[in-house]
Amino acid sequence: MLFGLSLSQSFRILQMVFCLLALIIPMFRGTMSSPYGIWCEFVWVFGFIVAVVVFVMEKCLVDKLIELLVLKHSWNDLSCGLNLLSSLMLLSACLIYCTVFVCTTCIADIICAIASILAFGVYVAETVMLKRKCPAGYLSSLRGILRFSQAFVACLIFTAVYSYFKGVENRFRPGGLIWCILVYVVCFPPTVVVIPSHLQKCVDLLRCCDLNKLELVLDAVAVSLYVSAAVIWPVFGYKNYKRDSKTHDYRFHDLNLVTVLTYVNLGLYLADLIWTLIVLCKKN
Repeated sequence: MLFGLSLSQSFRILQMVFCLLALIIPMFRGTMSSPYGIWCEFVWVFGFIVAVVVFVMEKCLVDKLIELLVLKHSWNDLSCGLNLLSSLMLLSACLIYCTVFVCTTCIADIICAIASILAFGVYVAETVMLKRKCPAGYLSSLRGILRFSQAFVACLIFTAVYSYFKGVENRFRPGGLIWCILVYVVCFPPTVVVIPSHLQKCVDLLRCCDLNKLELVLDAVAVSLYVSAAVIWPVFGYKNYKRDSKTHDYRFHDLNLVTVLTYVNLGLYLADLIWTLIVLCKKN
């Protein structure tokens, strides 16, 4: 308990404080130009907004109304899913910021990294507490975790791709790499749209076919596209890679990161495809 607040509310306040602290420190030094720095700032803003919105809704008892009128599953499922996503995003921000920006003489960056790690720790602690309640619903299930993990990995891919092309000549646009970027862009919106489709009651009235069948088509198309990207990106990326004394190390890391994350997302979409097939087989 913190000042008469429940344990969950205390977690929310700590999440706000640590995310805001991690966000403010870099902002005082001016606009962030690095794509990885922009991603970290986005993560801290997201973590702060999630903590504020959930805290206000639970404090004003709006969560009960939303659960009754809007959500197909419980509020605990939504809260647990948001905590899982925030924890995953904060983990990436901690690793990226510590790797890219922190040095032994960068006191401000060290404080920022510590605040981000503390925010991650608080989110993980609350996530464990919520999972122990075993909420039944989409976001806290394996299917929901797979789906928002696909969107999360795609955001990391966008960040690494932007960093890879930043600062190079405009004419350096190999066709194979452009195809891969189109794959990442095309697969991202349907993945995001599917998530609220599982959460809102009103969507059931608007759908003309089974959502599981739609997901099966989505996953099959995504797997096919990501297989092509998993082959083409390394081939064209390493083939067209040119060493430069100033930037080759950074761009080589970006190239490797996109390659690895492409295979990660391919695995996630493949796992989701298999899971959807199992669900459809059980129904039939």
